[in-house]
Amino acid sequence: MTELPPIAPPRVMHPPAPDPRRPIALVVGVVATVAFVILRFVVAFGDREPLAIDVWWHDLMVATYSEVGVVIAWIPAIVGGTIGMIVVGAFVVGVFLWRKRRWDAANLAIALVVVVAIGAPMAAVIARMRPANSLAESVATSFPSGHTAVATTFAITLALLVRRWHIWALGTLWVVVMMWSRTYLYAHWLSDVVAGLLEGIAVATLVWCAVEAVRDRRASRELYRGSETQ
Repeated sequence: MTELPPIAPPRVMHPPAPDPRRPIALVVGVVATVAFVILRFVVAFGDREPLAIDVWWHDLMVATYSEVGVVIAWIPAIVGGTIGMIVVGAFVVGVFLWRKRRWDAANLAIALVVVVAIGAPMAAVIARMRPANSLAESVATSFPSGHTAVATTFAITLALLVRRWHIWALGTLWVVVMMWSRTYLYAHWLSDVVAGLLEGIAVATLVWCAVEAVRDRRASRELYRGSETQ
């Protein structure tokens, strides 16, 4: 009598493990949000006038003014402006799509849309006046710095997606240069760019956490459906 081969046990398929960075990113995002809210109320309670540190930093920028410095400061201002970030953002999203990383493309696109959607109306609501001698902006409202918020969101989101230390280093440098540029051109007070930094950190980390959670849930559902058909 021919013996039948043993029946192989069914392969157990486990759902994808959550990214271990997610709890850290969530905490950072919540802390940045709380810090932003605190700074927003500090500015409001001060009747939207510049803080003492704002006046000190602005005087320092005026004292170090030079034509060469203005030319250098305009580079991140232009690249990080509305048109510049649309071009750069669309290019990076396109690269992710070309490499078939649709979730990463969606993550970056959503983060950039969210940070702009939050920052622009907020500046109008808070209605803080820019420095009177602004070299770069004609719109009166300045809190928070949209350039800084978008630069921070882009840098952190890209670093979380690519996972390379040099992306973190370059992103940090880009954000610092942007913050200096906005104050050197008298477009923002120091607390404006700090608020933009906090907004960008909060949006980048929280959007990344949300997209990763949806991504893992979708993968678990597909895995469950696949196991049912076996």
